[in-house]
Amino acid sequence: MRIGTTTMVLEAALNSLIQPTSFVETLFDRIPEVVFFIKDAEGRYRMVNQTLVVRCGRRSKNDLLGRTAREVFPSPLGERFLEQDLRVVETAAPIHQNLELHLYPTRIEGWCLTDKEPLRNPDGRVIGLAGISRDLQAPGKSGEGYRELASVVEHIRAHFGRELRVEDLARIAGMSVYQLNRRLRAIFGITASQLITKTRIEHASERLRESSGLVAEIAQACGYCDQSAFSRVFRRTVGLTPLQYRERHHPEGKGSRVKG
Repeated sequence: MRIGTTTMVLEAALNSLIQPTSFVETLFDRIPEVVFFIKDAEGRYRMVNQTLVVRCGRRSKNDLLGRTAREVFPSPLGERFLEQDLRVVETAAPIHQNLELHLYPTRIEGWCLTDKEPLRNPDGRVIGLAGISRDLQAPGKSGEGYRELASVVEHIRAHFGRELRVEDLARIAGMSVYQLNRRLRAIFGITASQLITKTRIEHASERLRESSGLVAEIAQACGYCDQSAFSRVFRRTVGLTPLQYRERHHPEGKGSRVKG
């Protein structure tokens, strides 16, 4: 009975977030190259746009609502999408500009950029997620090069705490440094070096918000051997020092949370 009551509370909390934003669904219905969705904590679709309906070859939105990605997409895509959803809910860590395979209305695989954000209730508990997925190629067009770039992005996200050289990333992609930077600019608007910095600063920002660890420890975990170098890069990127950033998110913790 307690489990049922908890589920009902989470459902009510998610509904309170979804209902005032129903106009967003209507807006995204008018963007055919962008998938939009809201899911609950179990990864079930609670709101979708028409693009996703067409993408999945369904007749209506009701054919998707209440289902997980594993029930909608063929294997192994469905399993991977659901695993990603549950990880967002479990860790409360968003996913930004993830380069991944998707399905077009013709059921042909294509490449897209996906963002997923955790949804919280007023108490801060993650009760679901919202996401968008933007097409990078038109159906029937060649996706040459995207798989190689996805390998580079995945490598950066898996090893941002280590030394990363652009030359090594270019070798992973089977491209020259110039070709790699040109393709990354076309998709993300930044170079390989900037993508490394962006990934590190995003993870550092999350740790500054969510933990009370020493700035030096966070710097090292995010690939910076020198705390002063990390602080310079962080301030140049974010506009605040790491301590100022932490204090802005936790002003009540100046004495206990802020450690440098």
